[in-house]
Amino acid sequence: MYAAVDLGSNSFRLHIGEAVAGQIHIVRTARDPIRLAGGLGPDGMLSAQAMDTAVRCLRDFSAILRQHRLDAVRVVATNTLRVARNADTLLPRLEQAIGYPVEIISGEEEGRLIYMGVARSVNLADERRLVIDIGGGSTEVIAGTGDAIGLVESFSTGTHPQSAAYFPGGSIDAAAFDNAVVAARSRFEDAAAQYREVGWDSVYGSSGTIRAIADVIARNGLGDGAMSLGSLLALRDKLIALGHVDAFDLPGVKRERVIVMVGGLSILIGVMQELGVKTMHAINAGLRLGVLSDLELRANRRDRRDVAIQDCMRRFGVEEGRAARTATIAARLFDRLLPQDDTVKPQLLRASLLHEVGLAVSHTGAHKHAAYIVEHADLPGFTAREQRLMSTLVLAQKGNLRKVREALAVPDLARAVLALRLAAVFMHARVDADVDALRLRMKGRIEIETPRGWLRQHPTVAAWFEKEAAAWSEVGVGFQVAQAA
Repeated sequence: MYAAVDLGSNSFRLHIGEAVAGQIHIVRTARDPIRLAGGLGPDGMLSAQAMDTAVRCLRDFSAILRQHRLDAVRVVATNTLRVARNADTLLPRLEQAIGYPVEIISGEEEGRLIYMGVARSVNLADERRLVIDIGGGSTEVIAGTGDAIGLVESFSTGTHPQSAAYFPGGSIDAAAFDNAVVAARSRFEDAAAQYREVGWDSVYGSSGTIRAIADVIARNGLGDGAMSLGSLLALRDKLIALGHVDAFDLPGVKRERVIVMVGGLSILIGVMQELGVKTMHAINAGLRLGVLSDLELRANRRDRRDVAIQDCMRRFGVEEGRAARTATIAARLFDRLLPQDDTVKPQLLRASLLHEVGLAVSHTGAHKHAAYIVEHADLPGFTAREQRLMSTLVLAQKGNLRKVREALAVPDLARAVLALRLAAVFMHARVDADVDALRLRMKGRIEIETPRGWLRQHPTVAAWFEKEAAAWSEVGVGFQVAQAA
């Protein structure tokens, strides 16, 4: 079984699912409408109360997780923690509360996971579809065919800022609603032509806000009763006639969620008008099902992060043979250094494959360009934390080590840095086949023992070893090369 925890701007949610016969069956859910975005001040800082509430919620979720035997758990955070200036203060508390790493994912990655969840639920291999997800702080719009994503973008408009800006105190009038819709349309207008050009057969709304709107329309017979633009406008007119969220008494949405629905409705009308969408289907699938699907893919060795690495290599013209040789050598050396666990090795292998992407910018300082690209490139499936780790390894592949001194304090990261630096040297010197003849240790200091005559056979390696000894000495690590007796 797998668990997905979604730290959204409106609600924190938990899904526990089990893969059975190609489908993921949800066996447990939990939701806490903590309204995290509401605790975000004008200065971009989360209030102490909002942070305490978030921590309390994750303690409750942790108790639920402990009741199940889980193969993998993934905790993802979205827009509010992306933009909060004090997110770094809150993250350690959240991780301690739930007992798992918390990943702040990009808006584009959020969109991809949402699409994965919808595609898994719909299961129509050839359907061209558009997916719209309106969250508390952002709106994701994704176009694709079957499982393949063609276009994904995250727009910085969500129910909380929309409601606060245009419906303060819960008041609703025609002018404010028109202004809210125009503001929403302005967010989507630059990208609208791209989405219309891609086209679609069906449109799905995957967020809780969209499902609430659909429920209100269906249960109260507004418009044609379906999720058409006409029905949305009928709901808008009903809200304007009421004049205030407190006057809303139609079944289909809880009273405390009416203000969220109002903001979401103005965005939904705006995006449908701008993209030319006439009707859509509200679907109970999205981010959490996407996370569960991604965990299942990883368990079955179909990790989309590896696809992202290959795509990045092609984009920047990396010579695949050189990259593969470096990765193979680095893996062999890292294993010889006896790492404490296997958590760093996958990132070392991926960093090795990308270590020369900076050559697409310039041969001068290529490792620095590569580190920047690896950290900031859009790599589907990766978290910002994973990309920073790979970037650190890529930056450390050559030159002085003072720039990565903090990483070297972690033993397995220090081993990974050594493995990649030596792998790059050996790849250039073309000594792949002779690497296994070396004895290698890293405990307090680095010790390399070569067979007799080995350095005479590879004279350039001896010069590189001298440079390595100087670089490691600068960070207080001895580097000794000896010849076997």
